Amino acid sequence: MAHAPSQEAAVTWTEDGRAVTAAWLSANDRPAPKAVTVVDDRLTADQAVRYAAQGTAMLWRGDFHNAKQLLSAIDRRLAKGSKKKPATRVGETPAEEFYRIRQARAQRSRMLSLVLVPLELSSGPGSAVLPLPRAPRVGDAVEFAFGQLAEGAGALAAVSLQELTGVLSAHQWFLNGVDVPSLGAKIHPHYGTFLPTRHEYVDLVAQAPLPSLDLAFDIGVGTGVLSAVLANRGVQRVIGTDIHQRAVDCASDNYARLGIADVATAQLGSMFPAGRAPLIVCNPPWLPGSAASTLDAAVYDPGSKMLLQFLQGLPDHLTDDGEGWLVLSDLAELLGLRTRDMLLDAIAQAGLAVVDRLDTVPTHRRAGDTEDLLHAARSREVTSLWRLRVDT
Repeated sequence: MAHAPSQEAAVTWTEDGRAVTAAWLSANDRPAPKAVTVVDDRLTADQAVRYAAQGTAMLWRGDFHNAKQLLSAIDRRLAKGSKKKPATRVGETPAEEFYRIRQARAQRSRMLSLVLVPLELSSGPGSAVLPLPRAPRVGDAVEFAFGQLAEGAGALAAVSLQELTGVLSAHQWFLNGVDVPSLGAKIHPHYGTFLPTRHEYVDLVAQAPLPSLDLAFDIGVGTGVLSAVLANRGVQRVIGTDIHQRAVDCASDNYARLGIADVATAQLGSMFPAGRAPLIVCNPPWLPGSAASTLDAAVYDPGSKMLLQFLQGLPDHLTDDGEGWLVLSDLAELLGLRTRDMLLDAIAQAGLAVVDRLDTVPTHRRAGDTEDLLHAARSREVTSLWRLRVDT
C-alpha cells in the first residue's frame, strides 16, 4: 500500500466568503497548488485552460461526470496538433528531441493536474467519500493508494482529478489482476508498482537456462513477478529486495496469493541481500533520466545508477560459476540516451563477461502505434536478457 501523504501538505481556497483549508493528497508527490479557485459546471474548457496556464487550480463543485468530460476537453485542447510529430530542430540530437517531447508531456500533465475534487474523510479504512453528484464510490480505492488518510471524522481533503482517475483504474487492475502467460497465473499490482503488462521481458526469464535451482536474488522486486516465475521453474528459494516498502508489500502479497510464500520472500533494502547466490536477476528502469514522480521511478534511472550498482556489485554476490541476469531494453540506445559501448564498458569494468544474450521484440500495443511520437524508436526496440558471469 502506498505511503500516507504528509499531513503538513494543504490547500486553501475561499468559498462562500470564508477560507477553507484541506489536506492535499498526492501519492505521486505532486506539490500542493498555491492558488485555488472554486468552479462548477458553468466552467468552459477554454476558461479552464486559461486558469491552468496561470497555475491556478480549480476545485470542482459540479457534477462528477461533467468534471471528467471537462478534463478530456482540456486534454484535447492541450494535445491539439500533437498527433503530428514536430520537426526535429536543426542540430538537435535524438536525446535532445526525446527530452523536449518529455518536457512537453510533463507540462501537459501539470496543467491537467490542476482540476481538483474534494474528498470527505472519516476514521476507518475505505471511508472516503467524493461529495459530488453522480460520483462513484472511491473509499476503497483511496485507501488503496493513499493509505491512512486522516484521524477523526469530517476531515476534508483535495486531490487532482487526473490522479484520482488513475487511482480508480489502478485499483481495478489490483482487484482483477494482470494475466502473466508464462506464469499461468495473475499478478496483482499495488499502487505505484510497475504493471507487468509487457510480457516479453518476463518470458525471457521464463526461458533462459537456469544455472542452479538452489537460490536466486531478485533485485528491484517490484510486483514480485520475476521471483514468481523463478519459483514456478523450480528455484527452491528466492529473495527479492526493493527500496520501496510498497513494492515489498506488493511482492509479499503476490507470493501469498500464488502459494509460494514458503519459497519466495521480499525485504526492504538497496540492491543485494546478504550472502551470495548462484543466480541474481535485475530488471532496472530502462531509461536514464530523472524521475518526476514516484511512479516514474519504475521507468527512469537517474544517471543509470541502479544499472551500474547492479553490475558493480555482482562479483561480490555471485557464487562460483553463478550468473547475473540483466534484463534491459535497448530503447535508451535508440533514443540516444546511452550507447551500447557504454553498457559493454560498464560490464567489463565491473569484471564481468557476457556468457550469452537472449533477445526478443516487443509485442505491446505502443510498439505498433504509428501516432506515438517515439514510434521510430519503439518499432525497433529489442529487449535482452544478458547472462553475465565473473570474468576469470
